Amino acid sequence: MLLVVFLLGFIPMWLRARQCSSGLAEAESQLRQSRMQNDLASAVINARRGDYEPARQTASRFFSALREEADKGDASILTQAQREGIKPLFTQRDEIITLLARNDPASADRLSDLYVSYHKLAGS
Repeated sequence: MLLVVFLLGFIPMWLRARQCSSGLAEAESQLRQSRMQNDLASAVINARRGDYEPARQTASRFFSALREEADKGDASILTQAQREGIKPLFTQRDEIITLLARNDPASADRLSDLYVSYHKLAGS
């Protein structure tokens, strides 16, 4: 009898905990994706303003986070199609970082193009 009473109290709490855990995982996923997009947008804005070092740092942080997500496989916030779609973005990494390190104004246009490409792949 005591076991039945225990289970009557435990099962609803366990179901609620699972629901909260699922909601938390979804929120964390959206947060990671928003942070990546924010880093890239910040890099674009900083490059447009001529603040190349902060732009280089945030662009580098974006590429690091993107590589981390791509390497997670099925545990990634990105779908398989998105992971395939972002591969060409990595080819631009070294060139963009170099342009930013050289304070080249062309880096702003390259970052803007990268932002548009990423935005299309990742969704809004």
